[in-house]
Amino acid sequence: MIVEERNYTLKPGKAGEFMALYQQRGLEIQTRILGNLIGYFLSEIGDLNVAVHMWGYDTLEERTRRRNLLMQEEEWRGYVAAVTPLIDRMSNRILVPTVFSPIR
Repeated sequence: MIVEERNYTLKPGKAGEFMALYQQRGLEIQTRILGNLIGYFLSEIGDLNVAVHMWGYDTLEERTRRRNLLMQEEEWRGYVAAVTPLIDRMSNRILVPTVFSPIR
C-alpha cells in the first residue's frame, strides 16, 4: 500500500468555505472514485489554514488510474474550478509504509 498526502494551504478566512464546498460537492465523487479515504484534517497548531487529506492505494499505477478517472468527471472539474480561488498553495507526497507500520 502507498499513502498519498495532499496539502492545501488556504487563503486566510477561507477554510470554512473550502470545507463546506468539499462536503457538498467534492466528498462523494472523490470517495466513490478514489476509494480509500484515510482521513481529512484541518491544522490547529503550526501552519494554519492547511487542509490535509490522505488516500490509500495498492500501487502507484492504481493511484494514477483512479486520479485519471476522477479528472474525467465533469462534476469534479466544476468542483475544482469552484475551490481553486480559495487555495494559496498545494503540495503532494507519496508515502510508503515501513515494514512495522500498522498501515501496509
